[in-house]
Amino acid sequence: MSRPVAIAACQFVIKPVKDFDAFARQVTRLLDKAKGADLVLFPELFTLALFTTFDDWRNRPLADLVKVDKYTKAYRELFAAEAKRRQQVIVAGSHLEKRKSGYLNVAYVYGPGGLVHTHEKTHIFPAESQWSTSEGDRMEAFDLPFARVGLNVCYEAEIPECAASLTEQGAEIILCPSFTFTEYGFWRVRHCAQARCIENQVYMVHCATGGKVPKGPLPNGWTRSSILAPCDTPWPAPNGVVAEAETNVEMVLHGTVDLDLLQRNRETGVAPTFRDRRRRADCYRAWPSHLDLPAPAKRRVRA
Repeated sequence: MSRPVAIAACQFVIKPVKDFDAFARQVTRLLDKAKGADLVLFPELFTLALFTTFDDWRNRPLADLVKVDKYTKAYRELFAAEAKRRQQVIVAGSHLEKRKSGYLNVAYVYGPGGLVHTHEKTHIFPAESQWSTSEGDRMEAFDLPFARVGLNVCYEAEIPECAASLTEQGAEIILCPSFTFTEYGFWRVRHCAQARCIENQVYMVHCATGGKVPKGPLPNGWTRSSILAPCDTPWPAPNGVVAEAETNVEMVLHGTVDLDLLQRNRETGVAPTFRDRRRRADCYRAWPSHLDLPAPAKRRVRA
């Protein structure tokens, strides 16, 4: 038996654009190259490219990046229309959006019939605090016609509980739209994504934003997107890499994963981590954990 899922990761590179239509053309060019995929993924905060449409954007402060919320309606309409037109499930990366609680980093998933799922990033990376971004509180897996999936946005992949929760909810594929400002940050997320595959015996798709725009507040992006599996014998590559993009090049990465193979690996794999983490769960409950410990004291900063 085989349950293949064809995946396309759209490695988006930020560059100045004149208006929203120019941004949309960049998006649709990538979608044209994602033809044939069941699941298409864009990266985290790639919509920051829209900041370059504002007057004098190079001289604006970093805090002004939240002004891309101006394009939220147009962004959502674009991806809803493209998912319907192409009859594909498209994860529209993530976008800074104003809500009652402040600005949130929100990921959207669209299918041919409209909005499928939204996810508000639950763990904000310290650098994002410069944009006064609030955090979401929910981690939910959801069903697509071909797989049960969930989202870990960038830094969430570095928090093991996020992927573990999705796997406990039945997720087979975890989607990781990401935007890291240095190569160090990229490899943190990438290595953690691979670790989450091994710990939970799931697939993970790491799709990152690239781009280097000089003279302005936009952060640089470093990217080498990948589709990842557990490091075990059913997969040809010992390093668990199903497919990998070129470094810092705008392109669409294609790869196919087999969900039945994943389930068989959980039953008969050399390293049955999914099973064994549950087999000793009584021990974990008895051990001290972060749930039993006081919150860390705030660091004192000298004046």
